[in-house]
Amino acid sequence: MVATLAVDQEKLARIKRSVGDDYVPSDDEEYMGEQQLDYFRMLLLEWKKSIHDAAENTLQSLQDGPLREADLNDRASSETDWGIELRTRDRQRKLIAKIDSALRRIDAGEYGYCEKTGDPIGLRRLIARPVATMTVEAQEAHERREKISRDD
Repeated sequence: MVATLAVDQEKLARIKRSVGDDYVPSDDEEYMGEQQLDYFRMLLLEWKKSIHDAAENTLQSLQDGPLREADLNDRASSETDWGIELRTRDRQRKLIAKIDSALRRIDAGEYGYCEKTGDPIGLRRLIARPVATMTVEAQEAHERREKISRDD
C-alpha cells in the first residue's frame, strides 16, 4: 500500500504541473479530452490522499491508546465517538475502492460515460461526484428499481 501511495503522489505531482491550479473543465472543450481526464485524475488522487491521511490520523489515535474516563457516562460517550469514527473510516474505505475504479476507467478510456447507456455523464455531475458511473437519469431509474425491489 505504501508503494501505491508513493506512485499516486508522483502521478499527482506530474498532473498538477500539467493541468495547473486554476484549470476547470468547461463545455467549450472536447468532452473527456486529455486535459479533462488529467483534471479528474488529479481530483480523484487528491481525494484518495485526503482519505488516507484521515485514516492514518485515526490509526495513530487508536495506537496512542484510548482514554479511560472514570465516569461511566464519559466512557460511554467516548466509545460512541470511536464507533462513529470507525464506521466513517469503513465508509471511506469503500469510497477508496470507488476512487480506484474511477482511476481504472480513466486509464481504460471509459471515464465520464454512463455504464448503462454509454451517454456522457456530464461535467457538472462529475465535478460534484467524481466517482459517478451513471447519468442522473440512469441513476434515478436504478434507484427507483432498487426501491421497488426493496418494497416487495
